[in-house]
This record gives sequence, C-alpha cells and structure tokens, in this order.
Amino acid sequence: MTTIQQRTTIGQPTPLLDGKEKVTGHLRYVADFKLHGMLVAQMVQSDYAHAKIMAIHTEEALKVDGVVAVLTAEDMPNLQPKSRQFLLLARDRVRFYGQPIALVIAENEYAAADGAEKVVVDYEPLSAAISIDDAMADDAPLVWENGVPGEGNDDAEAHGAGVTGGVHVDPSAHSNIVDIDKNTKGNVDAAFADAAHIVERTFTIPVVHQNSLETHGMIAQPDPVTGGMTIWSSTQGPFRVRSDVANTLGISESKVRVVPTPVGGGFGGKLGLYEVLIAITAQKLNRPVRLILSRMSEMSAANPAPNMRIEAKLGCDVTGNVTALSAKVIVDSGIYPSWIANFAGYTLRALYRVKNYEVEAINVLTFKTSIAAYRAPAATAIVFAMDTMLDELSMLSGIDPVTMHALNHIQTGDKLPNGNNMPTVGLNETLDAITAHPIWQNRDQLRQEGYGVGLAIGAWFGAVEPSVADCRVDRDGTINLHIGAVDLTGSSTSFAMLAADTFGVSVDKINIVFGDTTSAPYGGTTAGSRTTYSFAKAVTEAAEAARQQVLEIAAEELEAAVDDLDIVDGQIVVKGSPSEPMSIGDIAAKTMQFGGAYAPIQANGRVAMQTVSPGYNAQLVQVKVDEETGEVHIIKHVAAQDVGKALNPMAIEGQIMGGAVQGLGWALYEGMTYDEQSGQLLSGTWLDYTMPTALQAGEGFEAMIVEVPSDDGFMGMRGVGEPPVVPTAAAVANAIAHATGVRLTQLPMNSPRVLAALNKS
Repeated sequence: MTTIQQRTTIGQPTPLLDGKEKVTGHLRYVADFKLHGMLVAQMVQSDYAHAKIMAIHTEEALKVDGVVAVLTAEDMPNLQPKSRQFLLLARDRVRFYGQPIALVIAENEYAAADGAEKVVVDYEPLSAAISIDDAMADDAPLVWENGVPGEGNDDAEAHGAGVTGGVHVDPSAHSNIVDIDKNTKGNVDAAFADAAHIVERTFTIPVVHQNSLETHGMIAQPDPVTGGMTIWSSTQGPFRVRSDVANTLGISESKVRVVPTPVGGGFGGKLGLYEVLIAITAQKLNRPVRLILSRMSEMSAANPAPNMRIEAKLGCDVTGNVTALSAKVIVDSGIYPSWIANFAGYTLRALYRVKNYEVEAINVLTFKTSIAAYRAPAATAIVFAMDTMLDELSMLSGIDPVTMHALNHIQTGDKLPNGNNMPTVGLNETLDAITAHPIWQNRDQLRQEGYGVGLAIGAWFGAVEPSVADCRVDRDGTINLHIGAVDLTGSSTSFAMLAADTFGVSVDKINIVFGDTTSAPYGGTTAGSRTTYSFAKAVTEAAEAARQQVLEIAAEELEAAVDDLDIVDGQIVVKGSPSEPMSIGDIAAKTMQFGGAYAPIQANGRVAMQTVSPGYNAQLVQVKVDEETGEVHIIKHVAAQDVGKALNPMAIEGQIMGGAVQGLGWALYEGMTYDEQSGQLLSGTWLDYTMPTALQAGEGFEAMIVEVPSDDGFMGMRGVGEPPVVPTAAAVANAIAHATGVRLTQLPMNSPRVLAALNKS
C-alpha cells in the first residue's frame, strides 16, 4: 500500500461541520419530523409515588375532538418489566411520581393534551420510601413486593464499567437493598491506628438530571406489508433500540429500522427509554405515532443521575501517602437496580493509591424514577469526596496539595483493582500545566485579598466497542464515509479530518453519512467517551483502502507505477512529472458507467479495540464567597486535560468547557428535590431546577490541552468527553475552604448551605 501524504488537517482548529445548521436552526430534530397520517401521543402520569390503580376513566378523553384512542396497560402486552424500557404503562400499581399510566393518542398535540387532562385515575395511596434511609429501614414498603423482575437493562459496558470484582451479598427478597459489593485490601484497622492524620466525613450528592436542551423524542411507523417497524429516535444507541423493539414485537432485527435523528444533547440519558412503548402503540393502531416529552415529563419520567451518600474515612502518614480508606457508598437507584453502585465502589478503589481499604457499595431501591448514566457516571461524586478529603489532609499535614495529589492519584504502571496495570497517563503533566498557572502561583496573595483557590483532579477510564467504517467515492470527487454511530459532540468533524488527511483532500470533500441500522455498518452506542476513540482507526483504514483503489485505477490510466503516484488537493499526480493530473472524480466516474473496466471504489475499516486509554483533567477554580449571603461567585476557571492527541483542538476545548460548566451545575446549583413523604417531584421545571448559565460560568474560562500519547489509542489519542465534568465540584469545594476555612460536604453548595456552614463555623 502506498504511503499517504503528511497530515495537514489533524491538530488544526476546525469548526464543526454541522455547526452552521445548528446555530441557524436548520438542523431537523425528531420533533421537526411529520409523517403522513402521523398521530401524536401524550402521557398521563401518576400523581403518586406509590399507589394502587383502582380504575382509569377514559370516557371523557375519548370525546375530545381529535382523540383517536386512549391506551392503558390492559391494551399492552403483559411483558416482564425487567427494565424501564419494558415497564410500558403502569399495571395495577404505580411506583414513582410521574410514572406513565395511560397514553392519549390524537391527531395533533393540542387534542392529545386536552384528552390527557380528561383522563381520571382512581388511586389507593400507599406508603412510599423516598429517601435512602427510609428505603433501607427494616419496615420499609418494598418497591417490588414480589422481588425485582428480571435482570434489568445494564448499560455498564457502554461506559467501560464491566466486572468490578468483590464479594457480592444478595440481601433478602424482602428488602429494598438489592446488592452489596464488598472489597477489602490489607489491614485497615492497623493502618488507621498508625496514621498521622485522619479525616472522616459524609458526602451527599442529589439526584441530578442530564437536562439536554432536547427532551426524549421518537416516532414509530409500522410497515403493514412486512410487519416491520421504523423508529426515528434521538437516541445514543440505535442498535440497542433495534434489539429492544425487535424482541418485544417478536420480529427479527432485520425488520426493525432505527433512524437516529440529530441528538440535542444526551450525556448518557438517551440510551433508549420509551421506544418500545411507542412501537407497540404504532403497531396496534397501524399508524405512525410520535412522542415528544414535555420538560415536566422529562424531569419526572426520564432517567437522571442518582442520589448518592458516601461515608468515608481517610488516613495518611507523615509523608502524605494515604495508608487507609474505609468507605460506604450508597446509591439510590430508583425503582430498578443499577450498575452505578458497584462502579462507584470500583472507581473509589481504582482512581487512588490506597494500601489498605475496605469499600462497601450498596444498591438501594426507592420509589423514584429509575436512574441512568450522566457524563462520567459516579466519578464526579467519588472525586468530590476523595479530592476534598485529600485537600483537607494536605492542610492538616502541611503538605502542598499538588504533592498530595501526585502521591495519591493512580499513576502509570500502578496495579488496578481488576489486576491490570494502569496504562500510560498524563497525570503529572496535567498537574504541571495547571499549577504553572498564575492563579495557583499567586493563591496565597489571592487569599489575602478575600479570594479562594481550589484544585482537584478527575479521570475517566474510557470504553471501547467494535466499529466499522465504510468509504465510497462519487463522480464529483466527494468521499462518502458511512458511520453507524451517533454524533453527539463533533465526532463527525474529527472523522472528516482523518479521512481528508488520509486521502489527500480538503475537509469539504468529505461527506459523513450517519446511516440508520439498516443502511449503516454497526456503530454501537455513543457513550463512555468511546466514539472517536473506537472509530478513528476504522475510519482511517477505510479511507486508506479506498485511496489505494483510486491510485490503482489511476496507475493504469496514467501508465505509471502506483508508488509513483500521489494525491494533492484532490488531484492524482505523477511525482516529479509535468503530466496532466487526473481528479479523484474522474477516476470514480470510470467505475460508474456501462461497460466500465473498473469496479466501483468502496472499502471499509474494521476495528475491535480491547484496551482503554484513561484521560485526566485537572481544574483550578478561583472564587469569591459573599459571607453575608453565602453566594459563591466563580471568578476564574481553568481546566487542563490530557487528550493524548488533539485531533481537533477547537472541538476539544468546547468539550472541556462544556463539561466543566456542567460540573459547576453539580457544584453550586443543581439537584432534584422530592417531598420525602409523598414522593412528589418539587423541581419539575426549569423554574424550579437551577442550572448555570454563561453569567455563572465566571469572568473567564481557560482550557489547556495536554498531549501525552496513550499506549493504544490511534495516533495516541484518548476519549475526551467525560473527564471535564469530574473534578469541578471538588475544585469549587476546595476553593470555598481556601477562602473561608469551611468544608462543604453536600451538593449543591448553594447559598443557603454555604451561609449555614459559615454561621456554624
């Protein structure tokens, strides 16, 4: 195979290919799609967290002009509700506030909304355990009185969170505690007895919603001829949706076509939720049906990140090395068990060097909506606890915080709990970049001026999945790259850059085609920072193979050896020869004609990566705390991240900034609140649920890209999406402590909590 020309696009700041469509409003999302004969669905949701359904009155709703049908559980197949995707409509009993009870199907959204208001449900309210402590009590009402159905839908692998080891304890069926994962190492009691300094604290993290600008949305259209089904969905996992729908309808996967529409934000929350329900509805009515969740429905009946409590005790020796850790991580999984509890325990053990530990992860069910991943699931909570405790130990021991972090975060070559060695990581280089910043260098002076400066480190291990890319060339010289994954954050631009440099053309000659599950090669799920990482080599292999085919045809046409040819700006030239060049389009045209002598140009790249490349993000936050109100003002925010190899620095800086601002939401503003008696959601709209805006993001944000090539990533690259959100809350907490001497252990660290802590100190 010929040697490709030197890369000129990779590493250059490149605007996103679909950026103009997005900012001008021309990109079509699923809510913009209208099919002939399409009906609109509106959910009727539970007013109770736990109640028996005594009767559902639909008569008045059916009288509303435009209402076609009102469906209840009696109209649905009685599936085993092994996960939220298969829970469908509540049958006999509701188990969380906002649970769908009925679907009103109408000719338009106005009739559907009017019809939904006319549905009357008779309930017999039952007691509900809403908090972790209430759910764990011996006399707690059980979420599943006859045992948890099925094994659940586990998306752990999508986030690189497979087997976590440990001793699993399966509690009695008469308990809301569904799993306890215990892991021990060394002699913890002896280590604490010998420790020079000990910190013991309890950390609380609320339910936090992904809050994408676009809510969950989908359309299902039945095929009356084949019995198949087409789904349009704003999902991160189209192949996963295909499998769920096919299994439920009892048809082969080849008869289910899932068309992933542009996703207006996912962050781990859109891996499939109501597609099965709408597919069944469309099949029953034999018409296309669309469901777009309202913001209130999204908040109450989607799948946010979990409430967690971390009870931790940490000890170190006189040199600053952590010698002992005792921790209990309790995860509120809502109505279904989740992998996040065990993964939280694993993350606690894996991100830090601890010689002796006992870590217990407890998975608890409550009468709340089931949970899902949210950008670096569990890691933000774990680092909030551990990095604030490390910061406190550094103050107690008089050891510089940078030294404390460098000593106790896992480093290249260290043994992981799963027995593997930590691959090459840029922890030290990332720390060096962040601590060279003037804010850190001048932190003592800034403190005297009333500011606080906080530092924290976060990491994400990453995920992998087999990937395929298909490359074809058109007569006009356009190079079409077919991908089966969903683009959430600009991966298509990175793919175009890779293909352009490989082929020897400009980026505008690359057309990225994100196909559906029928037309596109397998692409897996876009999650866990695995998309660009898993696809980069496949894309390059496909482009390189197609390029080789072009050169082989050109060699015959130009009567030259393949090795003597090159592609420059889309033109095929003979090296060192003044002969007339041929365009890539000219070559493609010769493969697309009657009597053509050459086969069409088409090639693919196939990759099944087996190893991940963890990425580190270090953040520095400068704050000003108003001691009269407790309000925390972000003054400066700096983030440095080891990305391995920056394919597109512009997109990476956007990822770092976006993740860090989401981290500010965790730190200072966000949290879903429920009435602890009734279970009613009290923060079901954006009027009640506070998120950071540009005004709260600080006077200036600075992203610093660090490049320490990974061992296995293509060109040394790493996934970049998850790490930026991980250390922010800890950095803010450490900055507050630096300014005031007060330690906050409950998120969000909003004004009332900060003021209460200041008054208590």
